[in-house]
Amino acid sequence: MAINVTIADDSKMSRKSVMRALPDEWDVNIHEATNGKEAIVNYAQGLADVMFLDLTMPEMDGFQVLEHLHEIDAKSVVIVISADIQPYAQERVKQLGAASFIQKPLDPAQLKHVLHGVGLL
Repeated sequence: MAINVTIADDSKMSRKSVMRALPDEWDVNIHEATNGKEAIVNYAQGLADVMFLDLTMPEMDGFQVLEHLHEIDAKSVVIVISADIQPYAQERVKQLGAASFIQKPLDPAQLKHVLHGVGLL
């Protein structure tokens, strides 16, 4: 059965980059969100078993999305993909329940390694 994946990033180019990096053997239905509010809506609609989340977005940033998901004890696996590589940012997303943090630009081999590491492949 296919896994519902939401890619949340305000950059269309970044969303497409994540889509292209997903392993061919991974059976997924891909959904997009252009801001944090859309990401939350996707989760509420059951479209985010896995969420790839940027930190810098309009409306609601990635930290706010993680805080919301943490508050409601969401069962989504969240992997943050961000250019914000500050140690504070990485520590904060882990505290809020992110399964992993990947630095932009996205490397497909690193993504596959992370997916194996969190038990999704």
